[in-house]
Amino acid sequence: MEKRIYNFSAGPAVLPLEVLETAQRDLVALPGTGMSVLEMSHRSKGFEQIIEETEANLRQLLQIPANYQVLFLQGGATLQFSMLPLNFLRGTNRPSDYIVTGTWGIKAAKEAQREGEVCLVWDGKSTNYRRVPHQNELKLNSEATYVHFTSNETIEGVEFSETPNTGNVPLVCDMSSDFLARPLPMERYGLIYAGAQKNAGPAGVTVVIIRDDLLARVPDNLHTMLDYRIQAKNKSLYNTPPTFSIYIVMLVTRWLKQTIGGLSNIAALNQQKAQLLYEAIDQSDGFYRGHAQPDSRSMMNVTWRLPTPELEQQFVKEAQGRDLYELKGHRSVGGIRASIYNAMPLAGILALRDFMLEFQASHAEMK
Repeated sequence: MEKRIYNFSAGPAVLPLEVLETAQRDLVALPGTGMSVLEMSHRSKGFEQIIEETEANLRQLLQIPANYQVLFLQGGATLQFSMLPLNFLRGTNRPSDYIVTGTWGIKAAKEAQREGEVCLVWDGKSTNYRRVPHQNELKLNSEATYVHFTSNETIEGVEFSETPNTGNVPLVCDMSSDFLARPLPMERYGLIYAGAQKNAGPAGVTVVIIRDDLLARVPDNLHTMLDYRIQAKNKSLYNTPPTFSIYIVMLVTRWLKQTIGGLSNIAALNQQKAQLLYEAIDQSDGFYRGHAQPDSRSMMNVTWRLPTPELEQQFVKEAQGRDLYELKGHRSVGGIRASIYNAMPLAGILALRDFMLEFQASHAEMK
């Protein structure tokens, strides 16, 4: 087998080796079907079993109540930026509230403005998006159709450790980059959406979890593929869904259940991994400078700077010599970013931590 590197990409991201090996073994013919998942009709009994297990696994892992629908859609979180206000903001003559903590929150609010009034109830721009707000900083509108937030910003590396309290207003979350990374109080959410390509699977499928009372609010005469009710009524099978991507999500959720032992266990592992890198940053005497404030640090995307851009480039280049790849920060902010999603093994974190310490020791005069 080709030697595998440690892939710190923000997405599409590292997948569990166990999942990849299972998919490889069964790619030509899925046991009991005589054909590849890539060839399988989405109307077949074989795929029906796949999508049903995927949903059942998600319901067990996240403890999703019966009054929520689980959808498998396409278009990534970016399409949800538009689909959400199309279904719940258009024509209501009521505002929507957006909590903006980084790049993806900005993009979500911009798309929503095409469909109705958007109130930025907190915007971290003045902090350079280095933190998330405290509850008492949110200027929420009791008449809002929904409150939207991004639980984890991959570019800036900030994350909510607590779920915002929005009272009776439905809470909507873009959870693309920390979905399945920890247990959730599902009853607090009206709708969650997540592109799978961070923690749940490959690119191509977006998981949407939506409460029944919100489905009842969807207006008539929406575009067919952008109507949550139609997608729910047809169990995500109105048209051909991303069958292979859903199959991989099934394998990932199976891995989380059977190998990891659930979301509490993966959350503890994620905390351990992130702490190792943040300790290397905090103990570097200023050589490494974390972007996020300590109480807002992401467990998924660790972001930091070095003394000069030139040294950052050298860091990335030398890291590749240690099989540590995709550490360059997002083009909009620069610096270094290590995305350490569920499937990143502890060995990869230790290798990066050790390299950070060695690199600092050999360039300490640059501080």
